[in-house]
Amino acid sequence: MQLINGIALTRNNEVRSEKTGTTCSGVLSRATAVEWELRLPGQPVLTVHDNRWANGERDVVLYKPTIVPEMPAALSNLHNRLRSGIDTTERRGELRIMVYPTHVDGQDRPRFMRSLTTADLASRVGLSRLRELTAREGVTLRAAFDRPDLPLVDLDDPQDEKRLQHALFFPAADDETPVVAFTCFKVLPVLRHVAWLSPDDD
Repeated sequence: MQLINGIALTRNNEVRSEKTGTTCSGVLSRATAVEWELRLPGQPVLTVHDNRWANGERDVVLYKPTIVPEMPAALSNLHNRLRSGIDTTERRGELRIMVYPTHVDGQDRPRFMRSLTTADLASRVGLSRLRELTAREGVTLRAAFDRPDLPLVDLDDPQDEKRLQHALFFPAADDETPVVAFTCFKVLPVLRHVAWLSPDDD
């Protein structure tokens, strides 16, 4: 599928990696990784892994191959870091992935931001990109936690008064949305930082 100008995200159905590692909660476990390829014109292919852990956990990460192609430090430093966990919700058949957009610090280390106003989130990720994600069947952007003091998350009128943690909710049968979301929230900001995206992609 095309994400933005010339950038394609494709599931590699021929590759499923088996590996041992630590889950987001710190448990040692084995995982089967579904592999996705992120292709940019004139740049090395990046690999995203959707890890399904034997203990039931799941996360998405920019996979670090044995030999990392030459690339800017900020992007190289994103490999195997800043995983996004995929969790169940109280609603049957629904999963969620937290919307923590990446930024790059002064030492070329990718970091993520947990709490933002919806307007700030839209500014950092792109309002059109958020609308494309939420236009998918069964996908919604909401406050990550159900608290009565939190404002409504409305992309038609993004609030800029109260910071909160956002999450993208999607059907459990939808394997594509969490990978696309991870790419938009975690990878594209770093690609923009290292000038691997054209100005037309802003």
